Amino acid sequence: MQQRFTMRPRVPPFPKIWAIHPIEIWAVVAANALVIAGMWLIHGGIAQIGTFGGLLTALGQITALLGTYLALVGIVLMSRSPWLDQLFGAGDLARWHKWVGFGTLWLLVGHGIFTTIGFAAQAGVSIPDEINALLFTYPWVLAATVALGLMMVVGFLSIKAARQRLSYETWYGIHLYAYLAVALAFVHELAVGTDFVSDTVAQAYWIGLYVAVMVLVVVFRLGQPVALSWRHRFRVAEVRAEGPNVVSIYITGRKLDRLPTRAGQFFYWRFLSGGGWWRAHPFSLSAAPNGRYLRITVKGSGDDSSLIQHVKPGTRIFAEGPYGNFTGARRRFARVLLIAGGIGITPLRAMLEELQGQPGAVTVLYRASSWDHVVFRNELDALAAASGATINYLVGKRQPGSRRSDPLDANSIARLVPDVRIRDTFICGPDSMNDAVRRSLRRLGVANSQIHAERFAF
Repeated sequence: MQQRFTMRPRVPPFPKIWAIHPIEIWAVVAANALVIAGMWLIHGGIAQIGTFGGLLTALGQITALLGTYLALVGIVLMSRSPWLDQLFGAGDLARWHKWVGFGTLWLLVGHGIFTTIGFAAQAGVSIPDEINALLFTYPWVLAATVALGLMMVVGFLSIKAARQRLSYETWYGIHLYAYLAVALAFVHELAVGTDFVSDTVAQAYWIGLYVAVMVLVVVFRLGQPVALSWRHRFRVAEVRAEGPNVVSIYITGRKLDRLPTRAGQFFYWRFLSGGGWWRAHPFSLSAAPNGRYLRITVKGSGDDSSLIQHVKPGTRIFAEGPYGNFTGARRRFARVLLIAGGIGITPLRAMLEELQGQPGAVTVLYRASSWDHVVFRNELDALAAASGATINYLVGKRQPGSRRSDPLDANSIARLVPDVRIRDTFICGPDSMNDAVRRSLRRLGVANSQIHAERFAF
């Protein structure tokens, strides 16, 4: 399946642009929070604060309500809704999901502490006695405690220092327990929640929230990928070595010319062979969509990614996507700078193939630790020759404490790309490189709106 860079087959349709604005999303989130706070007031939340125990109990109620609501918001952020993906991009959604998750955890921990101490003060009993009473006499409190414990485990393992010590496969499996935690918390809320005791309107409102979230998850995390995979019948056509521990997987199927995707986007892929078939892995397209095949490039850095490298031709694939707004649609300037680190070249190589412009309009800075780790060199050179792009290979390791300048510091970028201020810059590589390049670009006076980054992290 040799590629012909001089030929441009039929270009598939680009993803649909939804007529929606970020402020509309934030307005919906804020409006629901205000409704929840208003119902708490109507149900006597503020009237309890005349005593110490009543004040803590009231705080326990409002933290429970807002914490539960934030948990639902966090699920919506990861529902893979095409509207949210278009507006914010997968990277921002994942980052906000993390902080919403921490906010949820702190609110629910606060709920447990405030409620226990408040009830104990009102009943005139010790805190250990109140804990015992809550766990074994109140309906579903034990289940809610288990739910909180699960969320604390997930929250702890989401801290960067802990997450970096886990494989993607382990993190993914543990993270699924958050859904069980939300389900247990909902049952507890139904049984003893302030808004459920006597107000049928509030009951209907909360049940409506849960149903709406469930519908989003079912439609976009189950229905959409099932329909996509059935329509296109993805299969592995060829596996080709690209470098040390790096392979490209060519994927064919039906009606690929109707698949709305563009260079820079990614799919979640499940290869229906081996023990890890149930886990979805995000891989960007490493070749521009051409209507004939899709290509992804995989580096063996985890348990499943190493297994995927040995997938056999003919293997069926279950796919979800396309996702991400790391595409040429975000460019504001005619000139573009693509900065890649290591395997981060994959989406940028696809973008280089898709981007059009005058000779010199596209410049690529490709950072790699050695020439053995430069992927797609022949393809990049051929694409550059055909389009008039400029490619700079920045190869070599930097020793700790070395005085050798960083090839991607502000001075180096300014020397290699003197007109960087009038370019859109797309960055893809390790988090440390992304952050360092952002700082360099800001020192050079490049506006944040011109900097677009894709992170390979979970």
